[in-house]
Amino acid sequence: MKLSARNQIRGTVTAVKEGAVEAQVTIDIGGGQSMVSVITMDSLANLGIRVGSSVYAVVKADSVMLAVD
Repeated sequence: MKLSARNQIRGTVTAVKEGAVEAQVTIDIGGGQSMVSVITMDSLANLGIRVGSSVYAVVKADSVMLAVD
C-alpha cells in the first residue's frame, strides 16, 4: 500500500490499553522513543493489533504545534 503521508514511522507495539470504545496503543519506534495512538476497538480487532505486532505510525497533519517553557 502506498500513502501520500510522508511521515510513516515503523515500530513495534509494546502496550495496548483497551477501553469501552477506544484503545491506547504504545509503539516503540527505536532510539528509546515511543509513540502513542488512540484507535477504535473495531480498528484494533480488524487490524489484529496486539503486543509484539509490527505497525506503521502514519502522521498526516495540516499543522504541527510546538511549545516551549
